[in-house]
Amino acid sequence: MIIRIHREGKTILTSFALILIAINSAVLYFAPVALIFSAVVSLVLFLLVLQFFRNPVRQIIDTNDNIIYAPADGKVVVIEETHEGEYFKDKRLQVSIFMSPVNVHVNRNPISGIVSYFKYHPGKYLVAWHPKSSTENERTTTVINNGETEILMRQIAGAVAKRIVNYLSVGETVEQGKDMGFIKFGSRVDLFLPVGTKLEVKLNEKVKGNKTIIARI
Repeated sequence: MIIRIHREGKTILTSFALILIAINSAVLYFAPVALIFSAVVSLVLFLLVLQFFRNPVRQIIDTNDNIIYAPADGKVVVIEETHEGEYFKDKRLQVSIFMSPVNVHVNRNPISGIVSYFKYHPGKYLVAWHPKSSTENERTTTVINNGETEILMRQIAGAVAKRIVNYLSVGETVEQGKDMGFIKFGSRVDLFLPVGTKLEVKLNEKVKGNKTIIARI
């Protein structure tokens, strides 16, 4: 598997590397006996930040308008019927994926189609598993129409993740599996599907973007 570094991490990683180099240069000048310890700690810290921004290449083998792929890596923490009040304003089947700090943080298009709705909402930074995080936290709402149905995807920031990036705009044609955004340092993605959709995942199951089939329409 080819591992790439996501574009959202390049500036942060470069700046962090320069800071670590400056710190170790100061250690070398003022306390050279501590240089090995400082260098090891710096390397560990850099690798921890580096893994936040990995962007593995994952090609979808079976592109299909009736298949909904996982838009993110993580664990399924919610499966329930609920009222979606922003766009559909009716009952939908919600599937939520929690991304921990060790997961890949790239968000991908679960289906192909046209972006029929997009909105950014500023908000709080409650922990991602809080019941009100879906409606009160900083978040984006994106709806993709594949010609037969519409899927709503919501990126939600959490207590640690305070930077949501979304590359889509209304009217844009998107391809299943392509990058649609990024949530720095974790958080959560919600999918709102038509009630009665056949799910292929269970609660607490670990999923991978572009690999795990969430549901079939």
